Amino acid sequence: MNTLDNIYNRRSVRHFTEEDVDDKTITTLLECARWAPSGLNNQPWKFVVIRREDTIDQLAGCTHYSDTVKGAKVLVAFYFDKESGYNRTKDIQSIGASIENMLLACNELGLGAVWLGEILNQEDKVNSILKAPADMELMAIIAIGHPTDEERSSTRKSLAEITYRDNFENEW
Repeated sequence: MNTLDNIYNRRSVRHFTEEDVDDKTITTLLECARWAPSGLNNQPWKFVVIRREDTIDQLAGCTHYSDTVKGAKVLVAFYFDKESGYNRTKDIQSIGASIENMLLACNELGLGAVWLGEILNQEDKVNSILKAPADMELMAIIAIGHPTDEERSSTRKSLAEITYRDNFENEW
């Protein structure tokens, strides 16, 4: 799959089969995530790979999307390592790029994945479950597995709705 096709065809996947995700594939996903760009190459991310059923069940209790979490074969928590940060905005943007790298890699490898942001509402509970140090800030959890065969579609706003040009012919 070429990069543009991957970007245009990636969809959030919330339903997974029972098939496991092997360790080699998880390592590949982590490698893709760590190669995201970061300011000053500070790489402000830490990853927590979650495969134990009891931990997944506990994390499922931290979100309205518990069925998605319980159905995933692996979860990856993305943390901002505040000690390695130098500019909060740039660091968080870098972590977003890292997350997107992983989502695109999942799609490329035939896996399904979804970015769980709502779970941030229960950050303290998640941190307790994962025993996260105080200098780590939860950014997201990605649920990963082999996708079911259901049809997925998505729409986007038109470019005219979201793009402004420096000639300012259209108004904000």
